[in-house]
Amino acid sequence: MTVTSRCLLERVQGRVILPGDPAYQDARRVWNGDVDRRPRAIVRCAGVEDVVQAVRFARERDLPASVRGGGHAVAGHAVCDDGVVIDLSAMTAVRVDPAARTARAQGGCLYRDLDRQTQAAGLAVTGGIVSHTGIGGLTLGGGIGWLMRRHGLAADNLRSCQVVTAGGEVLVASRRRHPELFWGLRGGGGNFGVVTSFEYDLHPVGPTVLAGMVLHGIDDGPRVLRRFRDLVAGAPDELGVVANLRLAPPLPQVPARLHGTPVVSLVVCWAGPIEQGEEVLRPLRAFGRPLLDTVAPRPYLEHQRLFDPAFPHGRHYYWRSWKLPPLGDEPIEVIVAHAARITSPFSAVPIFTLGGAVARAGEDASAYPDRAAAHDLNIVAAWEAGDPEPARHVRWVRDFWAALRPYGRGVYVNFLSDEPAGHVQAAYGQAKHRRLATLKRHFDPDNFFRFNHNIPPSGGA
Repeated sequence: MTVTSRCLLERVQGRVILPGDPAYQDARRVWNGDVDRRPRAIVRCAGVEDVVQAVRFARERDLPASVRGGGHAVAGHAVCDDGVVIDLSAMTAVRVDPAARTARAQGGCLYRDLDRQTQAAGLAVTGGIVSHTGIGGLTLGGGIGWLMRRHGLAADNLRSCQVVTAGGEVLVASRRRHPELFWGLRGGGGNFGVVTSFEYDLHPVGPTVLAGMVLHGIDDGPRVLRRFRDLVAGAPDELGVVANLRLAPPLPQVPARLHGTPVVSLVVCWAGPIEQGEEVLRPLRAFGRPLLDTVAPRPYLEHQRLFDPAFPHGRHYYWRSWKLPPLGDEPIEVIVAHAARITSPFSAVPIFTLGGAVARAGEDASAYPDRAAAHDLNIVAAWEAGDPEPARHVRWVRDFWAALRPYGRGVYVNFLSDEPAGHVQAAYGQAKHRRLATLKRHFDPDNFFRFNHNIPPSGGA
């Protein structure tokens, strides 16, 4: 053991995992199996003071540092080469106050941790569509999910954040304390510090919701997406709906005869009275000739896990994304044509529906940009290790993305991959990016927190 390693071990209560440790190989792996980085040390923090010490240790030795919450970002920013990983994965405590309808969750929580505790009180907050996603990265980038049209983004529901800054200081940011930092944390990603706990407003949800999927063959794709467009144009806020184009996966709810069939599915979650949802969804379910209809009352926790088997840890992923206005006939044709050329049985094209409470929050409410967009479309390529030609999956994504460029109007920051800095600047727009760069200069002038969708303190690309 080196003197440097011994020094780090003496400063923290949590576990320090070094190369050669039996746990090292697993500890450095993240959700995206395409990411293969080798840090000098992984500090599995036991609490806030460990985070402070890990930040100071890296700063004192001029080492790069990354922050790991759930490790779910496709770009793999949670781990860095030859540096220190500040690993929050052991910090998963959740405290719910049912009377106040609030929850405080540590920064290493996954959404399944938060959902389990909040649903015990019949409450929830917007939380993605895959339950093994970390709350930290998803919330700091905005936080879309089934409940966003009714209750806003995850970031819109933040009451406060406890933050360890680049200087090793512990702050609490809220609307009253450090309000500009609080503004930037709600959409600005991990640029400003390590968020060690999140305090959320909660809302009555479930425990039973009307949810499931309606599957159609890809040949009916244009008609289905036009119906989808017409439905969401006037849908109540209680309706969360995602159109998803892919090869039908071998999930338990999908009959074996459909596995591998090109499909377009409309996946819904009605977070209101079941009887009202039945009426709202009746035209959608009666449309055309569905191959499968699984919409039924079910536990919200069950629906939150629906996509978990389709996006497992260790598979290789690459994606690109666009925010889109209401879908016109031309982009619908482009989407269906490129989805029909899909190169992998694991790839997918989810189209998230925004609007509702997301749009009503106001463009300047937080750093999250372009609330007027109608959809987030994510082109996700996925393949197993050992695939003989991974480049073909990447080409499919890039060609698809380029074909939609005439219709795109920005990008959701959490759907950025490891792309040029100019794409990050474009995601926020000039005015918001300038404001975020000013905030960065104040809290992290040396760009210590740079393993993220980075906003340089200079404001440049």
